[in-house]
Amino acid sequence: MSVRLSAKTLSDIAAKAAVPGYDRSALTPGILHFGVGNFHRAHQAVYLDELFETGEGHDFAIVGAGVMPSDAAMREKLASQDYLTTVVEQDNARTSARVTGPMVEMLPVGDTPAIIEKLADAAIRIVSLTVTEGGYFIDSDGVFDPSHPAIAADGKNPDEPKTVFGLIGAGLKLRGERGIAPFTVMSCDNIPHNGKVCRAAVVGTMRLSDPAFADWIDASVAFPNGMVDRITPATSQREIDHCRETFGIEDAWPVYCEEFKQWVLEDDFPSGRPALEKVGVQFVPDVSPYETMKIRILNGGHAIIAYPAGLMDVHFVHEAMENDLVAKFLEKVETDEIIPVVPPVPDTDLADYYALIKRRFANPKIGDTVRRLCLDGSNRQPKFIVLSILDNLKAGRDPVGLALESALWCRYCRGVTDSGAVIEPNDPNWDKLTERAKAAETDPSAWLSMTEVYGSLKDEPRFATPFADWLTMLAQKGTAETLKTYLGEG
Repeated sequence: MSVRLSAKTLSDIAAKAAVPGYDRSALTPGILHFGVGNFHRAHQAVYLDELFETGEGHDFAIVGAGVMPSDAAMREKLASQDYLTTVVEQDNARTSARVTGPMVEMLPVGDTPAIIEKLADAAIRIVSLTVTEGGYFIDSDGVFDPSHPAIAADGKNPDEPKTVFGLIGAGLKLRGERGIAPFTVMSCDNIPHNGKVCRAAVVGTMRLSDPAFADWIDASVAFPNGMVDRITPATSQREIDHCRETFGIEDAWPVYCEEFKQWVLEDDFPSGRPALEKVGVQFVPDVSPYETMKIRILNGGHAIIAYPAGLMDVHFVHEAMENDLVAKFLEKVETDEIIPVVPPVPDTDLADYYALIKRRFANPKIGDTVRRLCLDGSNRQPKFIVLSILDNLKAGRDPVGLALESALWCRYCRGVTDSGAVIEPNDPNWDKLTERAKAAETDPSAWLSMTEVYGSLKDEPRFATPFADWLTMLAQKGTAETLKTYLGEG
């Protein structure tokens, strides 16, 4: 018999899953988090849950907030179960469940005054966010774009902001008016120098309405950079059913993830922070080496296996790793073109790190989908792939394998797999990408002309020429034969 997740049923659930051992009624908010999605609940919230279990940090409970329609749906689900979440960790050798309880409230989505008022609460010392790689309004060079309609609207109506960055700015302004010290803004998104990028977004948004205040934010508010890592697939009915059938827990939206997790943070929290180092978070002076390693090797690796697998109708990521051609493609590109341009990382062997990545990709219990890895390439490619292309060119190496990855992405965005199956829209810019991908069949520069992704790479023959050759071969021979050619097996 299954039990619906709630504070009242925790004693019943405790027989099959770990439940909070701390008194949730004694928690007080110290963090406001924007974007209460799966990754946040599998990562930041889990670290806090572990810390709370030690008896520390109980004044850093989480208040959720959001601005997207999906946030409203999440709030409804979480509120129905007292903001508890079932986190199911799946490794090759075991599967375990725990109910986490660090969130105590989620503000009504769209209630701008309530969000700003909570941001101005002196008890809130950290504002964190997971708004996805594409949520920072940046171009291919990582520069904030203040002309985006959503940002421009906040510039015209700074007292009624609709974006996360406008809300953060409004909250900081109200705190200043009340003589309250600023909170620290902590991005937990998977982008290079996420703190720096987040600072640019907040400062850039506020500069449209109050340049002097924007300068004050830039000089006075902390935006530490951080590297986050945990493979966390999207929740589907499959996970909901598994949670009920395996653990007897009726959770409206459980989180499934791998056992591995990592968080590296720059220690810049002037208003205080929880002692997360006691539960495994690494605090370092400079997170750059760690984030470069992760973004290039892991996220770049995801892109390398995703598009050929997607074109060959492979559904799960572990199945892609079981495909000999895909696995060899990953090995060759990582070894020849990615790892050689990753700078050294303190106390880390890059070969060992890559071996760990392969084991994580191959985990059959995660149920991560190839489609999820293919999602939002227009935002991910500049950060995860193009930077490695540029570094290879600077080092005098021809990025032939990365050119093939780019051609595979282009072919995928054409919207049809090698078998003729339709690929449903999988990018915010899907229609434009599909149009360009079809045009690239006769003119490859039509694809490479996306300067927001490739910059000036269309004019670099060491990349543009192999890209065009691979694209032609993919159209003529298909993905499998093209991979064989690249691997020297054709």
